Amino acid sequence: MFSTNKRLNNAYQNAKVIYFDDDDKFILFSDCHRGDNSFADDFANNRNIYYHALKHYFNEGFHYLEIGDGDELWENLSFEAIFNAHKNVYLLLKRFYLAGRLHMIWGNHDMVYKNPEYVEKHLSTYFEPKSGETTDLLKGITYHEGLVLKHRKSDQLLFLTHGHQADWWNFVFWKLSRFMVRILWKPLNVMGIADPTSPAKNHRELIKVERRTKRWIRDNNNLLTIVGHTHRPRFPEPGDIAYFNDGSCVHPRSITGIEIENGMISLIKWHIETTDDGVLQIVRVLLEGPQKLTSYITS
Repeated sequence: MFSTNKRLNNAYQNAKVIYFDDDDKFILFSDCHRGDNSFADDFANNRNIYYHALKHYFNEGFHYLEIGDGDELWENLSFEAIFNAHKNVYLLLKRFYLAGRLHMIWGNHDMVYKNPEYVEKHLSTYFEPKSGETTDLLKGITYHEGLVLKHRKSDQLLFLTHGHQADWWNFVFWKLSRFMVRILWKPLNVMGIADPTSPAKNHRELIKVERRTKRWIRDNNNLLTIVGHTHRPRFPEPGDIAYFNDGSCVHPRSITGIEIENGMISLIKWHIETTDDGVLQIVRVLLEGPQKLTSYITS
């Protein structure tokens, strides 16, 4: 427990502060686990849903906050293979970045992004075959362990981090976990056998991670906290412990996320729906909210 507090305190105290007001709009996704489009790429099934949703949010003027495990760098050895598999997604992320509306947090599966040199080497540029030249991608981007959204008028704070700080195996021993995933669990995952060390696939571990995180939130004056990691969407009622979870982008045939708009917070889902005449369409569904952010202020 002490270690969980220490790790979450460190992420919070060193978080970048982003000031906002009710005119600002944010979409939060996490746990995309973008892979190489192989059988083990859990993101591949939902990539069209994700791309459509992200394009909608770009056109509507939202900031995109990715709160960890965006790229699957445990199963995959290099970013290049992931980029080539989902190039259209990264070019859309580049548009967010150039517009000043992209904010990235690293999780356990892309923990290598805590190293600025790794980020600069792999994410700054890419080779464009059409022009035969190296082109800028996310040149100069910084990944963070945590972000704090601070409302300019109410001074309310929202803390964003991936959430694996409450999971000692996937934080302290992440390199060992990565090794096990690459050598053992990736081939077994293709055969449908789940990794028992992942809280997203182990209900008992999930409950432990949630419990530790909630305890930290309670001990910090019920600070509104939004995480991912467990893949389980959570949206508390005002007065409860302010533990939010945006879910993941690797649910079967759907993605979930959290929207912040007009001083309100909502849990949403995007999925494929069939119309009466047999046309497939991607639609947004409101799961919880909208609820006023100020409803979670603790005096």
